[in-house]
Amino acid sequence: MANLAVVILTFNEELHIERSIASVASFASEIFVVDSFSTDRTVELAKGKGATILQNKFINQAKQFQWALDNLPITAEWIMRLDADEVIEPDLAAEIEQKLPTLGTDVVGINLNRKHVFLGRWIKHGGRYPMYLLRIWRRGHGRIEDRWMDEHMLVWGGRTINFKGGFADHNLHDLTYFIDKHNKYATREAIEIINKKHGLFASDPSLMGEAGSSQARAKKWLKENLFNRLPFWLAAAAYFLLRYIVQGGFLDGTEGLTYHVLQGYWYRFLVGAKVLEYQRALAEFPEPEKKIAELARLTGHQIYS
Repeated sequence: MANLAVVILTFNEELHIERSIASVASFASEIFVVDSFSTDRTVELAKGKGATILQNKFINQAKQFQWALDNLPITAEWIMRLDADEVIEPDLAAEIEQKLPTLGTDVVGINLNRKHVFLGRWIKHGGRYPMYLLRIWRRGHGRIEDRWMDEHMLVWGGRTINFKGGFADHNLHDLTYFIDKHNKYATREAIEIINKKHGLFASDPSLMGEAGSSQARAKKWLKENLFNRLPFWLAAAAYFLLRYIVQGGFLDGTEGLTYHVLQGYWYRFLVGAKVLEYQRALAEFPEPEKKIAELARLTGHQIYS
């Protein structure tokens, strides 16, 4: 068993939580679930699988995960971030168990290659695979970006390496859930963009240096320095064409078309439309405090300066 703690954030994840915990049970020395006061059987099921449960009020993903890092009684040398709808496959589980104890102290982070499963199909094209994300780091050498959306782990004090085993994002909910989730994501990303324009509250500007996955840094730079500077309707169309035509998203069949239209075009268009709506509303309030209050009212989120 690896000297590793797995941290999973949850809210109403009874459909996924047992599967997620089971996928890491063979190698994790500690499993923690930080729950946002679920109203279903998430906590009961997680306890039944042997996880240690803490609960905390949810503001956004970044603040909840950093709260977990600051408050969980983690004693393991390594920490893994895992979403409730993600699964560590057997080959990666074996790789973690075998390789983690052999790593020198110069290694402080490990990127995992995530695959995305949509409508039962592995989406292999359109820039969706390979997708390296920094998900394992040495305790005391990592924190999460303070952002409302698209947050990544940052590490320091050494180098990062890649593991090759399977790591799948496989949400079992239906399309209605997918659309609702991305509508909420769009609100959070619009908050981040509005803050970038007005500087209303503290937030990490972007991944810097060698802190995280180089692929994640490149994608974030492209989004913030190209797509977010274009008219949103043009950016959404250009991003969809990049993914579906240039990066071969059409090779993933009907499932790929559905995914890239919804996640590559509709989602980006929705983010831009929300930014436009919020910008117009905030223009009436010159004072930053009033802008924050209005943005909180519009989005339904607690926002602090």
